[in-house]
Amino acid sequence: MAKTYDVIVIGSGTAATTVAKRVSATGRSVAVTDFRPYGGTCALRGCDPKKMLIGGTSAADHARRMHGKGVEGDVRIDWHELLAFKRSFTDPVPDKKEKGFSESGIATFHGRARFVGPNAVEVDGETLEARHIVLVTGAEPMKLGIPGEEHLIDNEGFLEMEDLPRRILLVGGGYIAAEFSHIAARAGAEVTILQHGDRMLKGFDPDLVGWLMEKYEEIGVTLHTGTEVKRIEKTGDTFRITAASGGGSETFEADMVVHAAGRKPDFEPLDLKAGGVELRDGKLALNEYLQSTSNPAVYAAGDIAQMGPPLTPVSNHDGKVVVANLLEGNHRTPNYKGVPSVAFTLPPLARVGLDESEAHERGLKFRMQCNRTPDWFSTRQQAESVTGYKVLVEEGSERILGAHLLGPHADEVINVFTLAVRHGLTADQLKDTMFAYPTGASDISSML
Repeated sequence: MAKTYDVIVIGSGTAATTVAKRVSATGRSVAVTDFRPYGGTCALRGCDPKKMLIGGTSAADHARRMHGKGVEGDVRIDWHELLAFKRSFTDPVPDKKEKGFSESGIATFHGRARFVGPNAVEVDGETLEARHIVLVTGAEPMKLGIPGEEHLIDNEGFLEMEDLPRRILLVGGGYIAAEFSHIAARAGAEVTILQHGDRMLKGFDPDLVGWLMEKYEEIGVTLHTGTEVKRIEKTGDTFRITAASGGGSETFEADMVVHAAGRKPDFEPLDLKAGGVELRDGKLALNEYLQSTSNPAVYAAGDIAQMGPPLTPVSNHDGKVVVANLLEGNHRTPNYKGVPSVAFTLPPLARVGLDESEAHERGLKFRMQCNRTPDWFSTRQQAESVTGYKVLVEEGSERILGAHLLGPHADEVINVFTLAVRHGLTADQLKDTMFAYPTGASDISSML
């Protein structure tokens, strides 16, 4: 006999938690299911554990930059201790998350959920039915379709590796490659990146990415652009990677090969056809309310919805939109204006709003300030040389159209520009704001 609920949530990450707890708080019955430990990608396999590792590597990096400036002695990373520090956060998450659901009156299940009808899923042989089903299963590493693909470790494998290999090769040039290479190199590994495109971090301003590349050279990361991996072979404990580049072929050797070539939702295990949930161009066919256009009982949020950028704050925002539409009828649509994005390299790279090409494509008239800032106090105090900014301001309205930052405080200062972009604040309003000094935010008036 099937168990019946008002809402079934498939997934247990950021969006899932938002949906499940907010719906349950209204007295409706809710069930959550996940085939992995509860917590989702961000808390267990992505943002948070990565930032825990960066906590150690950034501390060591800062100490090294301060050599000759009052700091002495060799600083090195003990990988086992750093991993234990990371696990002090991640290990308690699944039990804490499940306990939180239970205390909120939410039923919890473990196992892969697959549709067996428009309003029903099966989990580990048990049938669950509901008025509404919310898909929040995130994304998985993309299939590359190359021989030896099984030898790649993914982001989860990297964040759980017990020992740091001597030679690490990353396939791809996005967030994962950018961030993991900085962690591994500063921890003592020899790092190589193979990127099929002409540059890394294509979602960020090309000028600032170019400045950041100087840091890759400084820490000894070898980057090959225009290079497409064709085969991975394992010989003993060593991997041989064959890649095409410039019309020829190159080979590389490594002790670990990391998948950093992008992520996408994995629809196959869900058996969407059985639930009457259609895809359009490889994505869930959703209306503006994040509801399935073919099965109105189904909503989606976060990475699997593929409506906004694949970022944790977007998942949380989508979850709130879904809750509002579930409880009050379809009336709320997501707003992705002014979503900040940060690559947590050392130093971090951040952006919000439009870049130059996007502003030109929209026919906007704007002025732009762009400078490198190695002599600013906030930069010198951190003993960092690779820093700079680019800010776009619309002519006439003086609205901030976009901001692109590179430097020690970029990941925090970008939030001020996010407020401006999302809520239409002007350059004059920012310049008139008195920020605490000396801080990264106190540099903002000089960028305008």
